[in-house]
Amino acid sequence: MSVLRLPTAFFCVLLALSACTPPRRVGGHTATAPIPREAWPTVRRAGAPFDSSAARLARRGAQLPAAPAARLDALTLVDVIDVALGNNPQTRISWAQSRAAASAYASARGRWLPSLQADAAGGPSRAISSNPARVPADRSTVTTTISLQYLLFDFGARGGVMSAAREALYAADLTHNNTVQAVVLQSEGAYFGYQAARGLFEASKQTVATATANLAAAERRHDVGLATIADVLQARTALAQSRLASQTAEGNQQAARAQLALALGMPANAPFDVLPDTGAIPVSVLAENVDSLIERAVRERPDVMAARATARQSAQQVRVARSAMLPSITTGATRGQAFSNANALDGTTFALTFGMSVPLFYGLSRASDVAAARENAAVAAARAEQAQLNAAAQVWTSYWALQTATQRVATARDLLASATRSEEVARGRYGEGVGSILDLLTAQSALADARAQAIQSRWTWYAALAQLSRDAGVLGPHGESHLNLTPGTPGKP
Repeated sequence: MSVLRLPTAFFCVLLALSACTPPRRVGGHTATAPIPREAWPTVRRAGAPFDSSAARLARRGAQLPAAPAARLDALTLVDVIDVALGNNPQTRISWAQSRAAASAYASARGRWLPSLQADAAGGPSRAISSNPARVPADRSTVTTTISLQYLLFDFGARGGVMSAAREALYAADLTHNNTVQAVVLQSEGAYFGYQAARGLFEASKQTVATATANLAAAERRHDVGLATIADVLQARTALAQSRLASQTAEGNQQAARAQLALALGMPANAPFDVLPDTGAIPVSVLAENVDSLIERAVRERPDVMAARATARQSAQQVRVARSAMLPSITTGATRGQAFSNANALDGTTFALTFGMSVPLFYGLSRASDVAAARENAAVAAARAEQAQLNAAAQVWTSYWALQTATQRVATARDLLASATRSEEVARGRYGEGVGSILDLLTAQSALADARAQAIQSRWTWYAALAQLSRDAGVLGPHGESHLNLTPGTPGKP
């Protein structure tokens, strides 16, 4: 005998109501970023080994883009950022957290729907005292019920939980955006540092070549009796010093390469390299003042917006805690069907219920919950205020760092031109016998320093531009800077 006669459509409804897929949209916007490497479109409101399944989830979204993978020995800055965003675990962590927050929001939103539950219970039984004429002592009974329950009113608890979950989702998505910007800045900094270290190594080799030429000149003059052995010894000393500096520069280049590999999420010994960049040194000024940049950072920086969303979430928790002290009204309906070998026990039951739950006394715990929620909301609001102050301080610092870097680029360019000319003159005078070896070596040292200053100032300018873009909250997911620069100067290197 069939004891549970429920239509297939009923099970379909149950499956639909119990689905745990995160929502695709929330508040008219996408619920999360589509993949870990992309930023979520901002809404203004807003060591033991693990098992294989956990490992697969942890590596979900990790990828090496096809285009950079085909030219690992000649990566551009865009390639470096692309690879870093695809490989770095930080973006996968924040992405998974935002998806978890989206599922929590879906769970909170489900409180607005009625609950539907099916039950079946029964089995054989024996009555101690019965009327055999009507109901046998030994009988078998199975009862199936379908219950529908719905919360009509709870003084804002349900709405507060959903609003808090929505703000938590906004905070998680904005934190993901902040993580994307942090990874972009990290990869850019590693790229600029590696380019600077490689440039310094190449400059040191030029200095070694110049010192070698100077030693040859000193030896020729000594051979013909126009210079003393002191000139040769000084030239040899300068050559040895330049070689030591070159060896140090080579070691620094390899260390910078290791940092770049770390930013890429690749082993330090992985076969990769970046394209040399020896283009013109950019000199530009911002078309925005520091006050407008601070205003933009306070308005648009992901971490500041996330702190405000967290403060709004804490404010909703006060609403939830307060509603726990107030009544709630529910309604429900039940349908039951009994199946038995005794006809007298067969039958169908229906029930429609209304209920009210009034909290009377909980040892003052509910009032303490409200007080704690209020204090937590105050803490979150203070943290949001502190995030705005931090953003303002960071923008101010990076703004003036960029201004200084811009001035240093122009000064270093002039210094290099002057030192190059001075070294050429000193070398010519020494070759003609009218200059001293001390003048030549001094000019050589000044030229080496000027080369280093020109290289460092160039990449320091790029790093300062990226840092200001990050602090102002306008650093794009591909490394582009959305700062307003003077015409003719690229916004991104």
